Amino acid sequence: MEGLDQKAREVDQYETYEDYLDKQIKPPSMLYLQDRQLARQLVEQGYRGTGEALKREEFETLKREIDEMRKNAMCKKQQVLAHEGIDVDEYPLLKTLAEREKNVRNGKLTTIVFIRDKNAKGQEISGYIDYGHRLEQDDFKIYFERKRRLLPRPSDLSFYNWTTQMSTSNPSKNFQVIPDLTSDSPGLLFKNKRDRKILIVDPTSNSCGDNSKRVEVETHEYLQVVIYDHTTRRKS
Repeated sequence: MEGLDQKAREVDQYETYEDYLDKQIKPPSMLYLQDRQLARQLVEQGYRGTGEALKREEFETLKREIDEMRKNAMCKKQQVLAHEGIDVDEYPLLKTLAEREKNVRNGKLTTIVFIRDKNAKGQEISGYIDYGHRLEQDDFKIYFERKRRLLPRPSDLSFYNWTTQMSTSNPSKNFQVIPDLTSDSPGLLFKNKRDRKILIVDPTSNSCGDNSKRVEVETHEYLQVVIYDHTTRRKS
């Protein structure tokens, strides 16, 4: 199995701790002792064997970690994307999100979605949404099926209600929110938690930051939509 160190690969070869100990027993030891259980005890205590043996607790901990890695790998392999089988070609934001879903889910890409529109009360709202964070929180199939509209909410990276002047900001799974002290007007910056790079969302800035890009989405779905993509260089 890929991703295992030498010790874990060795443990992965055996079904039980007893099988592992048996492999460490030197043939002359069995001839001398004539007792497999005693030979196992001596190997575990480091008196006889082909090298320093793992303790039972360490062996079983590694076995559990390997099993967990296998389960996670299987889940990723069997991962069903929320947009699969749904035609979103006529809905620019949904199409943009569908194109990014796989890479965001597997950690190759982090994406912030800025949306400005009106809520059910007719109040103009805007905010920055951590797409990856929301993918984990929400069943995105209902958005792709257009049963519910994706809108910013007070628990997102940032939220502002232009009528009530309610304003909130929160860290997410992928980003920290920090004030933009370099701008003439108050604003926000987002620090990626993986590579600690700063993502700049000020539309007047010449750059979004290292490994980042800004995409304005022309859409009839909302008053304004902007996508900020950040590619991390750190290996997952």
